[in-house]
This record gives sequence, C-alpha cells and structure tokens, in this order.
Amino acid sequence: MKFNIQNETSRLRAVVLGTAQSNGPIPTLEECYDPKSYEHVLNGTYPIEADMKKEMAAVVKVIEKYNVKVYRPKVIEDYNQIFARDIAFVVEDKLIKANILPDRDREIEAVSYVWKDVPKENIIKLPEECHVEGGDVMPWNDYIFVGTYSGDDYADYITARTNMDAVIALQELFPHKTVKSFELRKSNTNAKENALHLDCCFQPIGRDKAILHKNGFLVEKEYQWLVDFFGKENIFEITKEEMYNMNSNVFSISEEVIISEQNFTRLNTWLRANGFIVEEVPYAEIAKQEGLLRCSTMPLIRD
Repeated sequence: MKFNIQNETSRLRAVVLGTAQSNGPIPTLEECYDPKSYEHVLNGTYPIEADMKKEMAAVVKVIEKYNVKVYRPKVIEDYNQIFARDIAFVVEDKLIKANILPDRDREIEAVSYVWKDVPKENIIKLPEECHVEGGDVMPWNDYIFVGTYSGDDYADYITARTNMDAVIALQELFPHKTVKSFELRKSNTNAKENALHLDCCFQPIGRDKAILHKNGFLVEKEYQWLVDFFGKENIFEITKEEMYNMNSNVFSISEEVIISEQNFTRLNTWLRANGFIVEEVPYAEIAKQEGLLRCSTMPLIRD
C-alpha cells in the first residue's frame, strides 16, 4: 500500500472505518473523555452497541457503493474502537500515529495490520511532548490546518487534545506546506461550548467550500482567516445547536459526494443546492459521544 492524502475531498480509494463490535459497557462518569458523553451517561441516554453497529453498517454500505476499500480494526473485546480518526492520520504518503490518551494505545495496534507493508520511514511517531489527534489535523493541498489549544491551563482540559509542540513538529515534517493553527474553545463540562477537535467546528468540502462555526474558535481573526480563505459565499455557517449535533463532521467520498447524517436537514438542503450528492445515513447515536462521520474514518488513499 502507498498512502496518498493531499486534502479532505479528493476521490477516496481506501479508508479505515472504526467498529462498534464489542463496544463494552456504558462508561462511568469518571471514564468519560468529553462533556457530551458525560451528559448522555448522566441522563441515561448513552448509545447502545446494537444501534451503533447498525449506524456503522449503513456507512459501510455507502462507502462500498463507491468502490472504496474499507478496512476495519481487529476487535478488542469490550473496548470502544469507533473513532478511527483519533488514533492516526495520513498526510501525503506518511502515516502519523497520534499521541493520544494513554488508555487508547491499543486502538492503534488493532489497525496496524493495514500498514504492515508500508516502509517504516513512512510511519511516524511524534515525540512524547507532541500531543495530537487526527480530528485536529486537516490536509488541504498546500496547507495543513490544525486545531490546537495553547492556554496555560492546557493540562486542566481533558478536551484539549492537540498542543503547539505537535503543530511545530508537523511543520518540520512537511516544510513545503503551510501549517496553519487555530485556537479552539474548550470546555470539560458544556458540550455546546466545546470544540473537541477542529472537525467539530470546521471542515472543507468540495473544491472551495467549507462548513464553519464561529464560536468554536477562541480567536476571531483566526475564524475570519478561514472566511476570507474560502469566501463568505462558499461557507455554510452552522449554529451552536448544529455544532453540538456535529453538523461539520460529515465525510467526503469525493469532491462531489458527501456522507451526512440524515437529520442535518438545513445542511443537506444547502449541500444539494450547491451541487453535491448527499448520501444520508443514521448516525445520531454515535454522535452522542461527541464524534460523527469524519471522526470514525481514517482515509488512507485519495486520488
């Protein structure tokens, strides 16, 4: 296999999709890594395995319809392996293993069979001080967009997943690209005030468009940079409620085809009005863990 990821939307050829098989018991409040999961555990509405397996099966069906090779993790008993994007990501021909929450190292091992034939120099493990997760990293041609948090209270936020050490390391790995970082709004307790990853408040789509949520960004001029970069007329601005429901976390199979959640009525109408083919799937149960379609996919090859 030869990895190739230059951006978020070129024609997809191979992808890792997480699995809800043997997802394990409902976590305790202490085991929750994000405020949305915490909220659903507290309210007794945390998703059950059977529902999440159905949702992921619907995504497999759509992806395979477009002749994309789908890899799945080896199943770890009683373990959440849904969010494949967190654990590793590909930029150009390199796979970067995420330095993630220590409890999740086993997830990387469960998919490592996929790249067993890839040259070792193309599998990158960043230094220990570099914290990074794939939901914060978006290759976009000459750019790599990275969500981060650099406040002095970084260590106090379990929702702060990517630090400036990682941003610097990515710039050193890809010196020919511009690595552009964005400070994200973090909250351990309020899911409507928390951009867990960059893809929770922003995602490029098509050739020149984007989904965006202003309040996900701590620094207004960084949000404005994206508005200027894509052009206001090319941006779908989502509300706080839509961000909470993960409207920016769709997944592109190509520049024309987007997989989206079936309840994203306003977004899906706009996408179709702008010439996209929208493949709607049920994913509202998985969304209760503060992740959606982009979070559960790890693209390996795009044309």
